[in-house]
Amino acid sequence: MTPWWKNAVIYQIYPKSFQDSNGDGIGDLPGIMSHLDYLQKLGIDAIWLSPIYKSPGIDNGYDIADYEAIDPQYGTMQDMDKLICEAKKRGIRIIMDLVVNHTSDQHQWFIEARKSKDNPYRDFYIWRDPVAGHEPNDLKSDFSGSAWQFDAQTGQYYLHFFAPQQPDLNWQNPQLRHKIYDMMNFWLDKGIGGFRMDVIELIGKEPDRKIRENGPQLHHYIQEMNQAVLANRDVVTVGETWSADLDSARKYSDPDRHELSMIFQFEDQNIDKQLGKPKWDLKPFKASDLKKVLVKWQTQIDYNHGWNSLFWENHDLPRVISRWGDDGKYRVQSAKMFGIALHLMRGTPYIYNGEEIGMTNCPVKDISEVEDLESINMYNERLKQGYTKEELIRSINTKGRDNARRPMQWSAASAAGFTTGTPWLALNPNYQDINVQAALADPQSVFYTYQKLIKLRHENEIITNGSFTPVSASPSVLAYYRELAGKRWLVVANLTGSIEQFSAPDKINQVLISNYNAPQSLNNINLRPYEAFAVVVK
Repeated sequence: MTPWWKNAVIYQIYPKSFQDSNGDGIGDLPGIMSHLDYLQKLGIDAIWLSPIYKSPGIDNGYDIADYEAIDPQYGTMQDMDKLICEAKKRGIRIIMDLVVNHTSDQHQWFIEARKSKDNPYRDFYIWRDPVAGHEPNDLKSDFSGSAWQFDAQTGQYYLHFFAPQQPDLNWQNPQLRHKIYDMMNFWLDKGIGGFRMDVIELIGKEPDRKIRENGPQLHHYIQEMNQAVLANRDVVTVGETWSADLDSARKYSDPDRHELSMIFQFEDQNIDKQLGKPKWDLKPFKASDLKKVLVKWQTQIDYNHGWNSLFWENHDLPRVISRWGDDGKYRVQSAKMFGIALHLMRGTPYIYNGEEIGMTNCPVKDISEVEDLESINMYNERLKQGYTKEELIRSINTKGRDNARRPMQWSAASAAGFTTGTPWLALNPNYQDINVQAALADPQSVFYTYQKLIKLRHENEIITNGSFTPVSASPSVLAYYRELAGKRWLVVANLTGSIEQFSAPDKINQVLISNYNAPQSLNNINLRPYEAFAVVVK
């Protein structure tokens, strides 16, 4: 029997930016509840919530102080229980964000751990003596600077791969692991539908050997977690794995290995990054590079012994139409094209809030307008290295995390209908044109393309279980067949704003979806900018 999550579409909500119900400028759980009917209309099967746990908010909730408490800015545990219940009534499951590579330095475990070297919680974290009066080694934090922070109280350094206020957990400690498993069971017993696992590839770290990702015990830990928590539960698990390749993706997602349902892999997200350089070092986008990566992940995974996730955006990534499409003249066409190209592939699609109405990046002019800690740290570090302010602001406008974290654009009313107060992060000024109210009123909007794609997936097994065969075409045109039980679909997407030629020998039997007037024939078509369609062929 096919697991439910293979045929599902999952919608990510960034709670702080989705809907504010009490006028404090911060989205909350009652705000999410107020839009469940909207999400039901879209057709999604599950909501992945970015963290809503109690947190000081140094990294917008990815620094957790209490895994079993709701942060007061989002509501109460009663609100959470009601959200799970109300979503379930609409056939929607709630997926929690599991952040167990690190905690906040305000977590009770760390408060205890830093008291003394012999504290019972000391070994929940990773501590090392200074070497020649300095850091134990040259490991770096993803948020700039050393990954080691000196703690004067005990004269040792602790490890943090992110902010200094996010100390890394020591997964080599079995007592810690079982505390985490107990916490996971606490949430599953409440009726949630699974977990998205933040930077899960880091939990096997061995810092003395300078091993960050994919440590030798990583898959052992995940298999142990599966046995202790996930086995015999009808839930979905997706691991965030920035370093994953095809081989590791198979290990994570092969059901015979009893690990995870699937992973997020980010190979396509690196195509516009200079080789071997940080994500901020940009190179021009080439549609042919994107096409190669997409085809690779469709053709080189055995989908009987593994699974893939499909996504363009999340809270760490910029808006796709600003990055690789056209957020001006062809905003609507390119938004629909990206949806059609991705959602008809094999794998489980994820939609990030606002993607379904074609929200765009929001450029800033000065670092004072930036909220994201990662962007601010990068800016300050690179300024000292001689980069110009203009270069750095250009990088932030292209890839900064604030782009996706702007409040959801519900209407053209004050504050985009997000809040009656002052939004925690400035709105994108284009909300008066790009918003949910306008999208729902326009039968040709991006929203209805996404709604139709979800319906197609639910009603056609060929999308979940059919074979995938790439079609020879221009380097800038992604084209592929999906086939199952004698049925054959052809999907074609022009990944550029230029006219591209495409031809196929098939006859069109039925048009499934398109973002322009669909072609009558497949013989020598001039594909318009960002044109995409799917047809049944014979």
